[in-house]
Amino acid sequence: MDSCIFCKIVRGEIPSYKVYEDRDTLAFLDINPVNLGHVLVIPKKHFENFQDIPSNVLCEIINIIKKLTLSIIQSVQAKDYNIMLSNGKIAGQEVPHAHFHIIPRFEKDAFEVHFNSKKISSDEMKKIAESIRKELSKLPNKV
Repeated sequence: MDSCIFCKIVRGEIPSYKVYEDRDTLAFLDINPVNLGHVLVIPKKHFENFQDIPSNVLCEIINIIKKLTLSIIQSVQAKDYNIMLSNGKIAGQEVPHAHFHIIPRFEKDAFEVHFNSKKISSDEMKKIAESIRKELSKLPNKV
């Protein structure tokens, strides 16, 4: 995707503050950070969403995220962090290139993550669980 901002960063057409790079993955500081040390981790190849990323690439990205979180929280002296991925417009994905956020957290920072929980009946929970298990059984062992 030629107009993808993250693809342009990968190609060096747009500057970034890189913190990690290998053959398949790039991690750089978010230019609109939630907190100091907010990093985006992307596959270098363009995949629009989470489901598009091949499992082997995804596993490597997760291993890189695991390493980066330790470095980030040490560097900015944070105690905790969020790892986030928004998949699709409804979920808040603003750049159509799969990416993970590593967001260091500080006591009383302005970032709030809250879920507006719903009450669902036991019968409905059973139906949903059954439906998910049924759909899961249709998928190949490796997705």
